[in-house]
Amino acid sequence: MNFLIKILYLISKIPLKILYIFSDIIFFLNYYIVGYRKKVILQNIKNSFPDKTDEEIQVILKKFYLNFSDYLVETVKSFSISETESRVRMQHINQHLFHEAKAEGKNIILLAGHVFNWEWINALAKVIPQKHCHPVYRKVNSNFWEDQMKKVRNKFGNEALEANEVIMNIFRNKNDGDSAYMFVADQTPHIAHVNYGLEFLNQRTPAFIGYDKLATRMDLVFIYCEMKKVKRGFYQVNYHRIYPDGEKFVNNEVVKKFHKLLENTIHKHPDNYLWSHRKWKYQDSIKTFDAEKI
Repeated sequence: MNFLIKILYLISKIPLKILYIFSDIIFFLNYYIVGYRKKVILQNIKNSFPDKTDEEIQVILKKFYLNFSDYLVETVKSFSISETESRVRMQHINQHLFHEAKAEGKNIILLAGHVFNWEWINALAKVIPQKHCHPVYRKVNSNFWEDQMKKVRNKFGNEALEANEVIMNIFRNKNDGDSAYMFVADQTPHIAHVNYGLEFLNQRTPAFIGYDKLATRMDLVFIYCEMKKVKRGFYQVNYHRIYPDGEKFVNNEVVKKFHKLLENTIHKHPDNYLWSHRKWKYQDSIKTFDAEKI
């Protein structure tokens, strides 16, 4: 395993413009020959955009495989990418929101979706005034790979937290504006925790609601991370503060507003969403379904 990591690290040192040649090869093999999860991807896209023609669906499918291939080599690049290159390739818009939260003395919950390339938000820790920046990740079965991915996410001064420990960490730590927690918030809950669902992309969708529970119990700042692929290897993340309709958030308000914002982002560039994940596999297990249109 250590040998494999050394190989990956050496590959990650190759300039991205060359790594994208490997991306093109991966795309060709994946799209034309292997067809990684092609049935799942195609069904997810069709269900999400019932009004699109077969030709439009195929365009999204092909562009998705191109973006997915770029994502794979960009993830490898994350092992060695420098802070300088990261800042050039990922532009952070509306940074004033982080200064406002610090001035208000409120910690931040960042909500991102699986929009390419969400992994590169990690360098945010170097550009915001908060002392502690915590990417939240899901535990994987291999301790070795978990350690490696944690190292990648802890670059640039981050302090990664496993999903099962993050809520307790938020409650225990002082709410003083010095901490930011980064959730990829469109995760699919484990089947044992599929309690709440809503309509998202024209489908009954199980929703992770841990961060929503925080909204009704603590005075935190919630920020949506809108990812945009400007061109190959260059991204923008535009930060939008999520405000309650009333004086404070009510149950499920944040989760609905997040999914609405994410849905708008996906409609702009549907090929940038991670259609290969099985987001809707537990939709029949939803206990409480919110039929209200988001």
